[in-house]
Amino acid sequence: MRDLLVGTLADAGVEPRVDSAGNTLATREGDADGPHLVLNTHIDTVPPHVPFAEAEDGAVVRGRGSCDAKGPLAALLAGFLGAPVDRGRRTLAVTPDEETTAAGAATLACGDDPLRADGYIVGEPTDIDVCAAGKGRFEGTLTVTGEAAHAAEPESGTNALRALAPLLAAIDTFDDDRGPGTGPRLGAPTLTATTVQGGEAINQVPATVRVGIDRRSVPPEAADGFERALNEHLRTAAPADAGVEFALTERETPFLEAFATDADHDLVRTLVAAAERAGGPGVVRPFTAATEASYFAPAPVVVFGPGVLADADGAVAHAAREYVAVDAVRRAAAALTGAARQLVGRGERPADP
Repeated sequence: MRDLLVGTLADAGVEPRVDSAGNTLATREGDADGPHLVLNTHIDTVPPHVPFAEAEDGAVVRGRGSCDAKGPLAALLAGFLGAPVDRGRRTLAVTPDEETTAAGAATLACGDDPLRADGYIVGEPTDIDVCAAGKGRFEGTLTVTGEAAHAAEPESGTNALRALAPLLAAIDTFDDDRGPGTGPRLGAPTLTATTVQGGEAINQVPATVRVGIDRRSVPPEAADGFERALNEHLRTAAPADAGVEFALTERETPFLEAFATDADHDLVRTLVAAAERAGGPGVVRPFTAATEASYFAPAPVVVFGPGVLADADGAVAHAAREYVAVDAVRRAAAALTGAARQLVGRGERPADP
């Protein structure tokens, strides 16, 4: 896919480069001073592979990555190449590993030569809504320790699994007294126990239980503060004879933090107007999944693109039935071309597509 992207850019007369982190970068510059706009999305997908297939009428493309995020990539590429750049600079930055470590985006945002811009548009399946905010995502493991014993005499040990019951209840009450965040458009944060492992044998009282925990944050919460606060909260609920420790998952790149861009910012208003002209709803809302957009904040950043995470029949992105409507890709491309024209082109409103 990266070879195809590089070849497409070269055929269009733009010289791309691939950096040490695997990011594909291309830039177009104008003759006059102006803003720098970055168009970003990712080229990787989650497993397993699902072959691409086009509907007989050509209206829909199905397959792994069709909406997350090849549809957005196609629309961004159209916007990058299709609008003139008379002032300022427009950069296309496509990352290789958003679904795993986000190492590519971390290099762009936090590396030795960070990619700084006046605004960022991050391609994801938003149904052509303009998403000016998004929750963060942290993850970690709660480890509960007790003392192993024979199941025939359970009172002779400390059952880590039984100690888990009040801790699960405490997870549900963690946010009760913490007050609202500063991003009301994002709604409340969530804290969810998602996996559990523990015990060695059915006839033995378990000494250790581990629970995976998923956190979707809102500003101003950051990863380190969340880890400390959750530990304090859980220790007050734990049985006296049980050990409790929550630790964030170790990773080489920063966690994806929450972000929020003012809905009145020119980047947001320009893209909303362009999306309306392209037949979109002109809606501003938060994005429900964590994205690499957080790495580019606090600079103005929005998430935008064709496709949906889920529809009336269930999951779409990351699902076996993943698809994107070709018309939605075309409308997103028209919106991005129009917005790019206004932001770093001549500045005039383009004709309706």
